[in-house]
Amino acid sequence: MSYANTHVNVAMLTAGGLAPCLSSSVAALTQHWVAALKAGKISGLTVRMYTDGYKGLLQGESFIVADDVLEQVAALHDLGGSPIGNSRVKLTNVADCVKRGLCKEGESPLEVASQQLLKDEVNVVHTIGGDDTNTQAAELSKYLLEKHGGKVVVVGMPKTIDNDVFPIHQTFGADTAAQQGAVFFENVVSESTANPRMLILHEVMGRDCGYLTAATAKYYREALQKKTFVSPFTTTSKSRDVHAIWIPELPIDIQGEGARLKKVMDEQGCVNVFMSEGSGVKDIVAELEKAGEEVPRDAFGHVKLDKVNPGAYFAKTLAELVDAEKTLVQKSGYFARSAAANAFDKDLINKCAEVGVGAAIDGTSGCMGQDEDAEGMPIRPIEFSRIKGHKPFDASQDWFQQMLTDIGQIN
Repeated sequence: MSYANTHVNVAMLTAGGLAPCLSSSVAALTQHWVAALKAGKISGLTVRMYTDGYKGLLQGESFIVADDVLEQVAALHDLGGSPIGNSRVKLTNVADCVKRGLCKEGESPLEVASQQLLKDEVNVVHTIGGDDTNTQAAELSKYLLEKHGGKVVVVGMPKTIDNDVFPIHQTFGADTAAQQGAVFFENVVSESTANPRMLILHEVMGRDCGYLTAATAKYYREALQKKTFVSPFTTTSKSRDVHAIWIPELPIDIQGEGARLKKVMDEQGCVNVFMSEGSGVKDIVAELEKAGEEVPRDAFGHVKLDKVNPGAYFAKTLAELVDAEKTLVQKSGYFARSAAANAFDKDLINKCAEVGVGAAIDGTSGCMGQDEDAEGMPIRPIEFSRIKGHKPFDASQDWFQQMLTDIGQIN
């Protein structure tokens, strides 16, 4: 199946949590489809946007982008968030879809979604989202192939600030989020001067993967090294440095860390900890369940971190160990994930969109990205059957190990 020299009906949707790439991905994909039309690779083009992710697809909520507007989408590159809205919907969780009124009792969400695509005469659908979004895209692609002869090409774009998707080297928005998280803490760290013996926990998004926490700390420390401090004023590069980095991939010896950081507190008058929101969650959940408490989970089975609250748990425990007078927990997640894409991410998105549009015209489904398992790590439509979430951060990398050594944290 090829769409070369034909009129192509293209649809897009964004889903899952926000990331600094959604608007730019919509813009880049649209621009490359328009370029394909102008280059004569296709004979016509209609671009449809499903609003609010898979919810919009299930309920038939969409709009067609007018031809004159197609020429204006470059403006979206400078916006954060999604220009068409997101939602968290699992197409294979029938009970949840029925409960939320997204389909009727006895209906299959996959069939409802497929019928809507066929009704709208969609040839190509771009799903822009993280591992959950693209695993759902994989289910939809498989269903369309088995039940409807593969009449719709599905090309995913890998959005997640966690950078935790197999086998994709770098997901969209992760680099921007790390950079923005560093900017966030450049201001928050000044709170260490507001009170003696101040403990600050910078809670960074990352349920099972420590990439974002590690990269945010790296960006922050690089910015800190460029600042000038004046002696004998008490705010220094050491007092504003990162004193601990806690990620899900590494065990937290809270007693040992408490003893180490107590010395930092005594010397610097403050302690700054960067921690992934998923750090220690398994231990906390085990304690809650052992106590007979119910642990709330979302439609995908993920523990609701706002209910478990690792930041508050560790803040209380560590504050006692380091003898903190005041404790501050600050979460950079919403600030970081809501930003517009930076230059690095825009370039990655553009390259993936260009190859993705070419693949769609050739009739090839897959999730775009740098394929870590292929020689030379090329950008290509990776088979959906190979797309999986929960890729851990490689904590053995030299740059990360050197950072731990520099801050005195031995793992």
